[in-house]
Amino acid sequence: MNSIVDSADAEAPVRIVAGPTGAGKSALAIALAVRHGALIISADSRQVYRGFDLGTAKPTSAERARVPHEGIDVAAAHERWSAVRWAAAAAASISAAGSRGQAVLVVGGTGLWLRALIQPLASVPPMDPDRRLAMQATLGAFDTPTLRRWVETLDPPRAALGRAQLLRAAEVVLLTGTRLSDHHLAGALRPRLAARWVIVDPGEALHPRLATRLDTMLAAGWADEVRALRATVPADAPAWNSCGYREIRDWVEGRIEQAAAREAILISTRQYAKRQRTWFRSQLAGESRVLRVDPRDADTLVRADRWLFDEESP
Repeated sequence: MNSIVDSADAEAPVRIVAGPTGAGKSALAIALAVRHGALIISADSRQVYRGFDLGTAKPTSAERARVPHEGIDVAAAHERWSAVRWAAAAAASISAAGSRGQAVLVVGGTGLWLRALIQPLASVPPMDPDRRLAMQATLGAFDTPTLRRWVETLDPPRAALGRAQLLRAAEVVLLTGTRLSDHHLAGALRPRLAARWVIVDPGEALHPRLATRLDTMLAAGWADEVRALRATVPADAPAWNSCGYREIRDWVEGRIEQAAAREAILISTRQYAKRQRTWFRSQLAGESRVLRVDPRDADTLVRADRWLFDEESP
């Protein structure tokens, strides 16, 4: 792949495999990467955290042995990993791979991170560190539905995002007086990269897939993973915001029953998938280089391969 450049006219666009959680992005991307000797860069805001493995559906050790992955296990549980920070690292990896003639697939469902790579975000005015800490403590005490209602008023374009993004949106507008979405809109005026997208989505079959995947995670020992993490990871670490981890922690600490934890996780995962679908539908509405595939179709791999790697594709 060519080195990353600040132009939509780049000869080789950034190849992206995206879609809602549990749709089958990773399996398709690994199959494509094996065919082309490609590097996979994870665009998943929770797979960055070391130790948070089962609940974030990280590629297995066998899968990582078959295909090199970057963007996984790069952060401690207490660190905050921003879209801008991830995008800078991803751009550097794409450039390095290009210099050695290796193709790259950017794979994940964190839309804001993908946008930060393709369409650089505008910088946010500096905020006083002490005021930020106080604001984060105040906002962190609210549950996610309450935060979402706040952001629906404070910064409506960001109200459909996840908890970490909701906290950030509220923090910025309350401390700077301007909306984070307005800062990002300013970023739209900056140069962007060309991209070619494959959106993986099984449609109505996604809900049963999510239930099956959740049961597989539980059977694989997700609760044991959380028990081990509790010994070293502070209760307020950002990594605990990964979908399902707080519910599993409530279960292992005896606050809820296993069945209640499973049901809560399934509901929140389905809601997250719905928000992801909304994001991709709205953000890619005017994008011409998008192929939507159902992973259950027999020709999905062939179609995705031709779309992403055939230089004659439109």
